[in-house]
Amino acid sequence: MAVESVSTLSELAGKTGTRREFLIKSSLLGTLAPLALAGCGPDETDGTRGGVATGNPQGGPATAVENPNSKLDAAGGANVHQSTAVPSGDATKSLTFRRYDPALPPVSAERNLKVQFTAMEVPLKVAPDITVSSWTFNGDIPGPILHVRQGDTIEFTLVNRGALPHSMDFHSAQIDPKIAFRSANPGQSLTFTFRARFPGAYMYHCGTSPVLMHIGSGMVGAIIVDPPSPLPAAKEFVLVQSEYYLGEAKAGVLPFDYTKMLATLPDYVVFNGRPGQYMDAPIKVRVGDRVRFYVVNAGPTHPCNFHVVGEQFDTMYLGAPPEMPLRGVQTFAVAPGGGMIFEMLADIAGEFVFVNHGFGHGQKGAIGILEVTP
Repeated sequence: MAVESVSTLSELAGKTGTRREFLIKSSLLGTLAPLALAGCGPDETDGTRGGVATGNPQGGPATAVENPNSKLDAAGGANVHQSTAVPSGDATKSLTFRRYDPALPPVSAERNLKVQFTAMEVPLKVAPDITVSSWTFNGDIPGPILHVRQGDTIEFTLVNRGALPHSMDFHSAQIDPKIAFRSANPGQSLTFTFRARFPGAYMYHCGTSPVLMHIGSGMVGAIIVDPPSPLPAAKEFVLVQSEYYLGEAKAGVLPFDYTKMLATLPDYVVFNGRPGQYMDAPIKVRVGDRVRFYVVNAGPTHPCNFHVVGEQFDTMYLGAPPEMPLRGVQTFAVAPGGGMIFEMLADIAGEFVFVNHGFGHGQKGAIGILEVTP
């Protein structure tokens, strides 16, 4: 198999023209190179094909560890490890790609909120040429961004319109998971109430067994909890990092692959569900703006080593803001299932790349541009 090589990054940059084009193309090279190499044929010496494990080193779905509420979960049968949202014929042609809006929505004026999500399995176009068979909250990856205040009471209802059991686990809740985070069968709904005790950036996700498959197939999102006294005014954005482990396309749709999830080698690592979406459509602010990133790592497995090229975070919150901020941070790892708050002053005009500085993952799609204009 012949592969055209580029001897240096500067040579590639010269071929692409602008710096943004260079970054976009170099990111795509990092994403597509493993797929290209996979076409070179199997490696008979180590049980891999193109560097991707073909076996299951952890024993596969039959030996997967169940989540704590599995006794209350409805049995999913064989389908629990299968993506089901595969349309027939040319149905994918009607799907459109859209950018996920990273802007933090306004906090609710209500202190007792009623929130309803719908669990559904749908094909989702995550790039103009990539459609995945996703499991979702409200039909998107990630699900809706929730924005509440410390002390708020949230009455949450999950309506299951899918073909599999689903549930909801809020990391911002302190509640008995065997009762609140139980599964709803298809056609059923469940409701529970919790109080947001601590401020911060929190993950939510489906907790139905096997949790790995439900998180890995897209059932994730972020809930942002404000402290009672608002943080300083800023342009606020939410970035949910997640990993895609994909199988062979069926009817033009890529299913999520449970065995590859266990092997922990993702095909894409993404911010807000789409690889590299903020390269073509950057996040825009102006000189003098304070920028606040709420970074939630949905995983399911790898850290998010968050960094902005050419900038530093003057303030970073490990836990509940505004207590004990860190100052002068260059990069910090957000663990799977965790969330942190990063702040910087946009004091210089230019294009600043934000990235998972674990570049094997940044090059697979966890990368974007913060465009600062005068």
